[in-house]
Amino acid sequence: MKGALPQPLKEANNLTMMLDTVLGLNRFEDGPVDVERLAIEYSEKTAPATPIREVIDRDLSGCVGALVYSDTPPRQWGIVCSTGQSPGRRNFTIAHEFGHYVLHRRMIEDGVEYDGGIYCDEGNVHRGEGPDIERQADQFAANLLMPFNDFRKSLSARARPDFEILGKLATRYGVSLTAVILRWLEFTQTRALVVVSNEGFAHWAKASEAAFKSGTYIATRATVYELPSEATAVTGDHSDEAKSGILRSSGCWFNEPVLEMCIRSDRYDREITLLHLEDNGSHHHDEEPFEDTIDFFRRNDRNQRSDGT
Repeated sequence: MKGALPQPLKEANNLTMMLDTVLGLNRFEDGPVDVERLAIEYSEKTAPATPIREVIDRDLSGCVGALVYSDTPPRQWGIVCSTGQSPGRRNFTIAHEFGHYVLHRRMIEDGVEYDGGIYCDEGNVHRGEGPDIERQADQFAANLLMPFNDFRKSLSARARPDFEILGKLATRYGVSLTAVILRWLEFTQTRALVVVSNEGFAHWAKASEAAFKSGTYIATRATVYELPSEATAVTGDHSDEAKSGILRSSGCWFNEPVLEMCIRSDRYDREITLLHLEDNGSHHHDEEPFEDTIDFFRRNDRNQRSDGT
């Protein structure tokens, strides 16, 4: 009989509700999730025979993180982070590997394709690329570190934030700017995209659901996408205006005007471009209620208690 399928949202939401209960609903006012401590203490309580013993930093060639286990059973586990990551990226890497532990450790221990653990590169950890288990670990990490029940306190689902606002959210949750932008793209009801590029070519791009449904997105997996010649990421004119937003005319990025915001990360030698588009009115309704998964599980839990189940 096959085991139950991993449920990354449910597992992350269970942890979120536990932290909300213990630390309070305003816990992010005191700082981000201490995911390193959480991974160690939670595993000790829920799997005392096979816990996560430590989180360490090592030079991992070609990888940014790993979940490894001891040679002999009962397995003792460890999370390894590649050195040189920013604190925000390191936190997300730990949360991603913690997700593998919660969701996949038996599969990793039993699978012949895993030799002593699972090793994850940047695409696996920060964009959920690769096998389904990488996407699941990413979903777990994003929901644990940036729960929507708190996210929406700081930002409306209809807001069109700039890098300053998104940077404050990245600080609030202890993650990278890229991670918070990807989380915002899951949350927003507006049409928007992010493009990460270098030397005028896109490494990858992501569109919000509203943008994708309107047919406005950039494909990068099977094709090489060259940025428009007028784009700030191409011209290199990283002025304050470019950071706060320049209105690009129809025909530059798409067949409609686009508000383009761009900053450069010298540390990672790439540009991050945020594109805001006008709503086309076909996918949204005024005052449409937003229920996140935390609300869903809490509501179901209340209903079950009222039914006596």
